[in-house]
Amino acid sequence: QVQFMESGGGLVQPGGSLRLSCAASGSISGFYSMAWYRQAPGKQRELVAEILHGVAIIHADSVKGRFTISRDNAKNTLYLQMNNLEPEDTAVYSCNALYRAGSGTALAGWGQGTQVTVSS
Repeated sequence: QVQFMESGGGLVQPGGSLRLSCAASGSISGFYSMAWYRQAPGKQRELVAEILHGVAIIHADSVKGRFTISRDNAKNTLYLQMNNLEPEDTAVYSCNALYRAGSGTALAGWGQGTQVTVSS
């Protein structure tokens, strides 16, 4: 069974930093893409950043220059380094992956989400 487990969320003051991790486990032979999404209360889910065929892409204009996405292929782990956090970054952050299972089938999976709260 393939699982995606996020960690690293929490409460941080404006201007602070957090690093989110998403560890994938199970029968995975490769990734097509891995991404971070976020959903704030009362708002639609937003694609923040992704690594698509090995290329890092920041999609949310509001986080450009502050967030960095990276991946450790050896550990099957996706990261989101978030610097200079703002109250508007408060949301549940979830990782998503499109991957190739050990059987060769292309599948998609989600983590359970981790809460990030930016407040003084």
